[in-house]
Amino acid sequence: MGEYKKSYNEWMTNPYFDEETKQELKAIQDNDKEIEDRFYKELEFGTGGLRGVIGYGTNRINKYTVRKATFGLCNYILKKCGKEGQEKGVVIAYDSRHKSKEFCLEAAKTLAACGIKAYIYDSLRSTPQLSFSVRYLGCVAGIVITASHNPPEYNGYKVYWSDGGQVCPNIANEIIDEVNKVHDYSKIPTTKLGDNLIKVLNKNIDEAFINEVKKQIINQGVINKVGDKIKIIYTPIHGTGNMPVREVLKQAGFKNVEVVKEQELPDSNFSTVEYPNPEEKAVFEIAIDMAKKSGADIILGTDPDCDRVGVVVKNNEGEYVVLNGNQVGSLLVDYVISNNKENISNQVNPTIVKTIVTSELGAKIAKENGVDCIDTLTGFKFIGEKINEFEQNNDRTFVMGYEESYGYLVGTHARDKDGVVSSLLICEMAAYYYDKGMTLYEGLQEVYKKYGYYKEDLKSITLKGIDGMKQIQNIMDYFRNSTINAISNIKVNEVRDYKKGINNLPKSDVLKFILEDGSWIAIRPSGTEPKIKFYYGANGNDKKNVDYRLENIKEDMDIICNKVQAAI
Repeated sequence: MGEYKKSYNEWMTNPYFDEETKQELKAIQDNDKEIEDRFYKELEFGTGGLRGVIGYGTNRINKYTVRKATFGLCNYILKKCGKEGQEKGVVIAYDSRHKSKEFCLEAAKTLAACGIKAYIYDSLRSTPQLSFSVRYLGCVAGIVITASHNPPEYNGYKVYWSDGGQVCPNIANEIIDEVNKVHDYSKIPTTKLGDNLIKVLNKNIDEAFINEVKKQIINQGVINKVGDKIKIIYTPIHGTGNMPVREVLKQAGFKNVEVVKEQELPDSNFSTVEYPNPEEKAVFEIAIDMAKKSGADIILGTDPDCDRVGVVVKNNEGEYVVLNGNQVGSLLVDYVISNNKENISNQVNPTIVKTIVTSELGAKIAKENGVDCIDTLTGFKFIGEKINEFEQNNDRTFVMGYEESYGYLVGTHARDKDGVVSSLLICEMAAYYYDKGMTLYEGLQEVYKKYGYYKEDLKSITLKGIDGMKQIQNIMDYFRNSTINAISNIKVNEVRDYKKGINNLPKSDVLKFILEDGSWIAIRPSGTEPKIKFYYGANGNDKKNVDYRLENIKEDMDIICNKVQAAI
């Protein structure tokens, strides 16, 4: 009998697992492939925590795997922080996904059973507010229950440390070790909800978060001037952003904000969209229809846990187009630096932080305006880590952080990407251009005219299951071990293998090819989905030429990749 079958039988016969669990598993008793997929491994607690399909089994996210992850975290806290960690406690937030509240309560009950205070919210809250709450409450750690923009069948579990940022590899690996030591689910302690170590938070912390976000306003004058004129449409895409985003825009002075009613309320099925991702134009279809009728100037959409934001604006032909994360990030870099020069000039080594797969346009804007730019690995936790490092060393001042996947942070109230402060500053930026008689799209063209035209693209290949994991690894192995001298007849100047460690960054399974003309390609497996991702970038003064080069590079990489997959 295979190991996965033994695990399945254990869950079916052990009295620890409840009747609901056994009924769900009984329904798949004749489906060997499904049993294998659910039980061939433990759902891995990686450096980003847990993320998986909801369901019963060791390779699914459910109340048992959440208890296991929490027990591992508890043991790490007790080992590292002892009684002080128990008293400081852990704060937990959750989003609108299936089982999010249940998983929050299960985590709280395991924390309390280990003598660790657990702070929970009475309803859903955004990820940036969780990040803020950790430091505001002085907690030793934080947990957020979310699967971000994944499809509705997913949920997840992310851990934050006392600095308010997601745990980085050094801490994450030690927590992983503790989680992996937990083999017997029935030995995981849990308690009842009435336990006095479980504390429900009041509304004061919501107000404190909004007040900190409002402190990031750069030009209140322009909001006062046109805040009642500029037309804004906002969609929370059925998630946590509805209350905080609308509240902060209202308090800032934006008086003409319309919400997409069909997507306003929490909905675990995200029933109006196929995929609740603000990177996809399809999520804005209802909002764009509304905008065409009202003549809205800008559309904003935040993902379910409200840490990322998508932006739709009118182009020069009057059509509504989605700006990508690199474009919005570059616009924000330009706006934040150029409208805050006096304050920034008085800072110690002002610095923006971006990831290695993000456009170089923001870096160019920063450096030409006397602001430094440094790169981190993909994942906003590494940007949050830099904020903490700057504060400890007192050698740099954090101006802004961003990544191409629609995540931005201005301010240090949170240590993760923040869709609330981003929404506020994007609207302020739109108001600034509105006051000049320009759209945000025209503002972007002005940036291109000044700094050069930059274009990026991303292609993801989804490869699910055990075979998919092998294919992803084989593709990475091919590009890592083959000698590739040219791509699209452009010489490869440099190959950066981040698995070997580069520029003092943690080792990571990422490859980056730098071409002779300044174009680049980065390849990495996704840390949260069964995908391998190909990132592309090119730049120059001639838009037509840049577009042409980028398309040729992508086509050449597709040919190589298809050959590799065919050979597997």
